[in-house]
Amino acid sequence: MKKLIIFFISMVLLCRIPLFAYGKEDKVKAQAAVLMCTDNNEVLYKKNEAQHLYPASVTKIMTILLVLEALDRGDIALSDKVSASKNAASMGGSQIWLEVGETMTVDEMLKAVTVASANDACTALAEYVGGSNEGFIKMMNERAKELGCNNTNFENSNGLDDTVSNHYSCAYDLAIISSEVMKHETVMNYTTIWLDSLRDGKTELNNTNKLINSYNGITGLKTGTTSNAGFCISATATRDDLNLVAVVLKSDTSEDRFNTAEYLLDWGFANYEAITPLIDASKIKEVRVNNGVFKEIIPIVEDNKKLVLKKGTKDIEYEYDIKESVEAPINKYDELGNIKIKSGGKTVSIIKLVSPNDISKITLFSVFRDLINKI
Repeated sequence: MKKLIIFFISMVLLCRIPLFAYGKEDKVKAQAAVLMCTDNNEVLYKKNEAQHLYPASVTKIMTILLVLEALDRGDIALSDKVSASKNAASMGGSQIWLEVGETMTVDEMLKAVTVASANDACTALAEYVGGSNEGFIKMMNERAKELGCNNTNFENSNGLDDTVSNHYSCAYDLAIISSEVMKHETVMNYTTIWLDSLRDGKTELNNTNKLINSYNGITGLKTGTTSNAGFCISATATRDDLNLVAVVLKSDTSEDRFNTAEYLLDWGFANYEAITPLIDASKIKEVRVNNGVFKEIIPIVEDNKKLVLKKGTKDIEYEYDIKESVEAPINKYDELGNIKIKSGGKTVSIIKLVSPNDISKITLFSVFRDLINKI
């Protein structure tokens, strides 16, 4: 037996065969990381996901989000001219070398931010949307709170960390913000650009995200690098109707950052698939409303988001649980039941069934009013 063990060890050393297979943690070369489905914010992998870290230029995904939302509201337009302030022109790091008073359109500056990670253009856009640099930072933190990002605090719009003391985020929060950004399909008009230019071709733009030119299904999103943050990335990709984001923070090298993001995305696409729940409307029955101005109500599906299931999941079943009656008053979106989605006897998701509108409690006045209306 002893000779057999010695022989086995010798063969391992000679053939360089590892005694133990490398797991996921060996491939994730970063301080923190998250792999998330952007359709429903389901986390598929996490490592130190809530740890406060410098996000570097991955900060800009929040700036991009607020610019896109301002465009959607009509507060600004892509054709608007934005003038560079002294503050914006003074930004270091990645830049397009804006001069004080130089103007570019929102479209051009957004391109400079998403493709070349230009800190000067980012600051100019922030000041334009927020009215001031301080006003925009306040908007950033308020929006982060609205999204449930409780481990994030922004002190600037671009992620430069040499002049800030309390600027931080975490892998989970940045994945949430990235998911929100990717709801705006127009962002891919910018994030998928590999090479472009500004100033009639005088200023070249080269995407800092090298996965744009190499990874199948890549859709964005943003890289970041500083001495305090290390090498970071939020990488989004789509394959077979499955949308993922891999956030990687504080890698030691740029190669580690890209390799880790690529590995996580590959792992996600290899092991998971997206399906849209098949809701049978005929099984959603009326709910009796006791003492209401309406006697019954038909629930609606609150949000029929995609499900992310492990590949090979079979025998998907739908279990409808709907209340027979409720007491008025009823508020819009009050829960009236749910649909449990099961596989192998285990619940994999729950879809809420809610009221489509308010229903007031019946009163003497409402009875009298209805009587007058009938007359």
